[in-house]
Amino acid sequence: MKKFVNDPKNFVPEMLRGLALANPDTLAYVPAYNLIMRKDAPSQNKVSIIQGSGSGHEPAHVMAVGRGMLDGSCPGDVFAAPPVDYIYEATKLLATDKGVLYIVNNYTGDRLAFDMAKELAEAEGIRVATVMVDDDVAVKDSLYTIGRRGVAGNFFVIKALGAAAERGDDLDSLVALGQRVNSVTRTMGIALSSCTPPSKGVPLFDMADGEMEVGIGIHGEPGRSREAVRTASEIVSMLVEAVASDLPFASGDRVGVMINGLGGTPVSELYLLYGLAHDELEKRGITVGRNYIGEYCTSLEMAGASLTLIKLDDEIETLLAAPAEVPIRVF
Repeated sequence: MKKFVNDPKNFVPEMLRGLALANPDTLAYVPAYNLIMRKDAPSQNKVSIIQGSGSGHEPAHVMAVGRGMLDGSCPGDVFAAPPVDYIYEATKLLATDKGVLYIVNNYTGDRLAFDMAKELAEAEGIRVATVMVDDDVAVKDSLYTIGRRGVAGNFFVIKALGAAAERGDDLDSLVALGQRVNSVTRTMGIALSSCTPPSKGVPLFDMADGEMEVGIGIHGEPGRSREAVRTASEIVSMLVEAVASDLPFASGDRVGVMINGLGGTPVSELYLLYGLAHDELEKRGITVGRNYIGEYCTSLEMAGASLTLIKLDDEIETLLAAPAEVPIRVF
């Protein structure tokens, strides 16, 4: 293993400390709970939004904390759900009179942890609601979850709900909006290599030269099939067919397109993939209204990419275009 790491047990806290030091005016770090939170939070004028999940997917989710996005994120170790007490304590620190909203990717460990934290918080009189994200079309069940996995499409849910919370939407309205955004968002990814968690020291799985994993999970879960590497055009055609036919997206639709790198793919290749995806969608009569190219939800240094489509309407597009300020980019 060749990584910039000291003690693997301290990998996540040291990363979070560096993130906070790099953004001293906007972010606060609470080491006891792995919590990155907005420095101006909580605000009694809005619902606070919290996301957790495991580390190793950066910029998801700690680097999506800021105005118009998340109010806080309390990750677990690499590829591990956050402990219940992290979420519970983060909830207490960020609680407002308007309530707290959890955005949870559909993995068994994450669901259990957030459900237990919700019960604890509600016992103290804090109003909490949850929006589940399950945008991955690759498989119904995986090693980590029952049902579809939550992957890069969660950024569209975060962005829309973050903007709606800033305008003052109440908790029930945010839940309904989050469910609607999730319902029109679909994703699938392909991996060209494995990745190595710092605490493990060896790759999560073996992949021979010339192979790719179709429908890979962001924790290295198997996808639909292991196949020979194809050309970029063939790969994009496969992804577009899988994603666009799932909702289904239809001629005349206006969509947002995300080409997400999994951690080890050059940005030049991501733009190449975007151009091919744009052409494939155009052939189907689908108009690209917004595009997102870069790393949003990674799997450490895995080489690969995912394609996400979100069906746009006037409200969703307005929310996606609303101002936001986070460490990684302006959305």
